[in-house]
Amino acid sequence: MAVTSPHRETPTRLRAPWVGLAAALLLITAGIAVPAITGWDVHVRHFPPLHADWDPRVGLGTLPALVIGFLAVRWAVDLAARLSWSRLLVAAYGAGLAWLLALALVDGGYGIAGVLTHPYEYLHTAQATTDFPATLREFVSRIPYAAEPDNWPVHVAGHPPGALGFFVLLDRIGLGRGWSAGLVVTLMAASTAVAVMVATRVLGSESAARRAAPFLVFGPAAVWQCVSADAMFASVAAWGIAALAFAAMRRSIGWSVIAGMLLGCCVMFSYGLPLLALLAVAVLVVARSWRPLVPAALAALAVVLAYVPFGYTWWEALPVLRDRYWDGVAHNRPAAYWMWGNLAALSLSAGPLAFAGVAQTLSRRRSSGDRVVVWLVGAAVAMVVAADVSQLSRGEVERIWLPFVPWLLLGCALLPERWRRGGLALQVVVALVVQHLLFTGW
Repeated sequence: MAVTSPHRETPTRLRAPWVGLAAALLLITAGIAVPAITGWDVHVRHFPPLHADWDPRVGLGTLPALVIGFLAVRWAVDLAARLSWSRLLVAAYGAGLAWLLALALVDGGYGIAGVLTHPYEYLHTAQATTDFPATLREFVSRIPYAAEPDNWPVHVAGHPPGALGFFVLLDRIGLGRGWSAGLVVTLMAASTAVAVMVATRVLGSESAARRAAPFLVFGPAAVWQCVSADAMFASVAAWGIAALAFAAMRRSIGWSVIAGMLLGCCVMFSYGLPLLALLAVAVLVVARSWRPLVPAALAALAVVLAYVPFGYTWWEALPVLRDRYWDGVAHNRPAAYWMWGNLAALSLSAGPLAFAGVAQTLSRRRSSGDRVVVWLVGAAVAMVVAADVSQLSRGEVERIWLPFVPWLLLGCALLPERWRRGGLALQVVVALVVQHLLFTGW
């Protein structure tokens, strides 16, 4: 089924993508150049605004990544318009998985098997956890630096115990080693694009889902999606929003409960993911239905409260975690850089075209035929702004903000066709350059 391009553009809307793209490129340039030229130590590993090392290399995945990138630039936009819906979803998942694995394998087997075994990550703690309920009872007391040498590793301490619980579960079922856990996370991450496409279509805009598909699948976010726990969070969040879209459009209590449980899991994965409430509200506004609100909220609350009898309370842990964060890395990372440096990192992880798509989207009126995209992208922008202003993440947002990225990329659906074709090439090139020149460690 062929899909027509978005409506005719006014001069203001034709300028909007250029403004967004220029802002992204300016942020990237300043984010890299200012510390390098001034010697400003912003306390992130060696290549601000990214947590990365300069490490030019080629590897096992280089040739497959180049081939996949070329094929994507040549065919993805056309195929997204022509394939049947079911085949498009299958193609999006398969191509996305191939893209993730190819980029990861630039680092050889370490790119999949080694990342999650780093001492800062979850697997070591998960493998050492023999009694998870007992772990929950002592979880908050082991967050502060003062609990040393028994305090949690950085990532375990920095997240609610649902994140650790996921990897404990993988370990219990025999998938708790580097290769197996890495592949599980990657398989989940590849489904994020599919979930966003499904949600957009259910809310009434299949054409937008098709136009956005190439940007949801191919782009620099894939560098951080493969084997990053935050990419797993993003996948669960996207499917939770998709379930909420089903609940709102079909007036379904069952889908409401599923949505609430998935989004409640996200709250227990990351202290920053209650911001998904903004996206959930946007879904209900677009669907013009508030019926799922109460059952979904109760289901999400049930997930959070399920940890309380075991000794962990989310609202008591957050201030303890905040104290540890400010006693450590946040104290050293200057707000004068990271308030905009975070956005520079986002420009690289989401890709510069994401900012062009956001600018194009925000230049439209909510009453237009692009209502679905306008509301969802608007909510994504609000989540990013709230996360940035909170100052709970100074740096490393190329990974931490992965749950927000696909909803920003949805704005690419409203770009003119020539922008989408050329812009996809830019996204692919940025991904290849970042992965081959920088070692991100995620």
